[in-house]
Amino acid sequence: MRPWTGTGPRPIAPDGSAVEHYALLRPEGEPERVHGAIPEGATILELGAGVGRVTHRLLELGHPVVAVDESAEMLAHIRGAQTVRSPIQSLALGRRFDLVLLMSFLIETPDDELRRAFLRTCRAHVADDGLVILQRQPPEWYDTVEPFERHVPGRGVVRLTELDRPGPGLLSATMEYVVGDRRWTHSFTSRRLDDDFFAAELREAGLVLDGFVEGDRGWVRATPAATASG
Repeated sequence: MRPWTGTGPRPIAPDGSAVEHYALLRPEGEPERVHGAIPEGATILELGAGVGRVTHRLLELGHPVVAVDESAEMLAHIRGAQTVRSPIQSLALGRRFDLVLLMSFLIETPDDELRRAFLRTCRAHVADDGLVILQRQPPEWYDTVEPFERHVPGRGVVRLTELDRPGPGLLSATMEYVVGDRRWTHSFTSRRLDDDFFAAELREAGLVLDGFVEGDRGWVRATPAATASG
């Protein structure tokens, strides 16, 4: 399937993300952060790879990548990596990787069973001596975030609006993105993952919280239980 050409309805991924908008974005240091946490040439399974914003740079850094996404329109933008169209929770590749990467705050779904299924997929696909990296918001972000508007170089205007806290640990909001005369919105609800709660979720999946990438609590390191360092 080819990327959207500007005719017909704009494609929207199953999670509500606008493919056209994501295709405009560039990495902001995430691939280098991941690269620094793993050995040279480590194999990577990237879950929720989208249009390859991070994928392409990881390939340039020398990592073979298998990119997984539920959206065929997203995957159509990826070049140089093996792509697999699949929901994360039902993925079964029958192989393991040095690194399993789950970014974009997907792990913060408010659906507890879906989160646990994501973690089981991570465990099923990581090598016994491998690493899982999961991106979340630091827990305290949920207490302090407020509506905002930012002008981001190369990304246009980014707004967080309609902020609500509908229950303990839950946050609902709408993101608005404006680039030139184009505008996209994406509404979401996410769940705060405190360290102790997250560690328990990881243990249930056969993983151990093993620290943070570069000390950043938004980037969680997890290892298979039998090989965790502490």
